[in-house]
Amino acid sequence: MLELQSPSFLSSLLTLAQSEPAPADHRAWVYGGFIAFVMVLLALDLGVFHRGAQRVSPRSALGWTGFFVLLAIGFTGLVYVMYEHRWMGLGMAADGVAARGGLVAASEFLQGWVLEYSLSVDNLFVIALIFTHFKVPQDYQHRVLFWGILGALVLRGVMIFAGAQLIERVHWVIYLFGALLLFTSWKMLVTKETDFNPEQSFTVRLARKFLPVSEGFDGQNFFTMVAGRRAITPLFLVLLVVEITDVVFAVDSIPAIFGVTKDPFLVFTSNVFAIMGLRSLYFALAGLMDRFRYLKVSLVLVLAFIGVKMLISGGFHIDSRISLGVIVAVLAGGVAMSVMVKPNPKAKVEPLVEGD
Repeated sequence: MLELQSPSFLSSLLTLAQSEPAPADHRAWVYGGFIAFVMVLLALDLGVFHRGAQRVSPRSALGWTGFFVLLAIGFTGLVYVMYEHRWMGLGMAADGVAARGGLVAASEFLQGWVLEYSLSVDNLFVIALIFTHFKVPQDYQHRVLFWGILGALVLRGVMIFAGAQLIERVHWVIYLFGALLLFTSWKMLVTKETDFNPEQSFTVRLARKFLPVSEGFDGQNFFTMVAGRRAITPLFLVLLVVEITDVVFAVDSIPAIFGVTKDPFLVFTSNVFAIMGLRSLYFALAGLMDRFRYLKVSLVLVLAFIGVKMLISGGFHIDSRISLGVIVAVLAGGVAMSVMVKPNPKAKVEPLVEGD
C-alpha cells in the first residue's frame, strides 16, 4: 500500500505542482481566442453590415476584400511576435524545445494564406456556375456564401486537425499528399469548370429524393411551407452544393497547406483568413473571372511545385522563404499574363455570372 507521507511521494507531488503546464495546454487558449475573434467578425458581418437581403456592390466588395487582406497582413506581424516570444507555447515542440522562430512562422503563415487564397479563386468559378444554374438572385447570394463559409470553417477545422494528427503519427503520409497534389494539378489542367453540372451532383439528387423542395425561392429563406408541409427552398439546395463543393476543394488544398507547414495553428489560421475573404472576393471578381485566363495555369504550377516539395522532403528541404517567393512569383506571373495578353477576338467567351 502506498504511504502518502513518504518523502518520495511528497517530493513527486511538489514537483508536479510546481511544474509548468505543457505547451499544448496553453495553445488551447490561443485557439479559443482566435475562434472568438472570428465569431465576432462573422456576427458583425451578418448582424450589422449585411442584415437583410441586399446586393453587394463591386465597390463595397473591393473595400471588404482590402479589409480582409490588411487583416491577414496584420496577423502575419502578430504571428511573428507570438512565435518569436513563445506565447502560450507557440513555436515549441512537444518536448519543450524551440521548433519554429518568428520569422519562419510568419513566412509560413503568409505562404499558406497566399496559397489558399489563390486556390479559392478556382473555387469561385464553380460557385458562379452554381448560382447561374439555379438562377439565384444577387440579393440572396451573400446569405448563401455567409452560411457556406461558416460551415466551411467548421469542416476545414476538423479536416486540418485530423490531417495534422495523421502526419504526426504516420509520417509517410506526407508523400501520399505530395502524389495527390501532382494528380490534382494534372486534373485541374485538363478539366474545364464548365464541365460541372450542379443538377447531376450526388448532393442534389440525394436531397431531391429524400427532402421536399419548393418550386421557387421564398425570399432569402432556406425553409418554407408547401401544402402544409415544411420544405427546403432552392436556396438551401444551393447552400448544400456550395458546402459539399468546398469539402471537395479542401481535399486538394489542405494537403497543399501541409506542404508549406505542419504547424496546425498556422495551417488553421491561414485557411480561416483565406476563407473569410472569399465571399467579398467573389463579389469583387464576379464579372471579371473570365479575364484571368492564365491564373489556372499558375495554380497548376504551384500545386505541382508543392507536390514535388513534399515528395523530396525526406532528403531535401526547401526554405519557407524560397517557397513563398516561388508561389508569389508564379501567381503574379499568371495575373500579369492575363492582363497583358489579349484574348483571341474570334474565341467565343460566355460569361460565368449572369445578371438578374
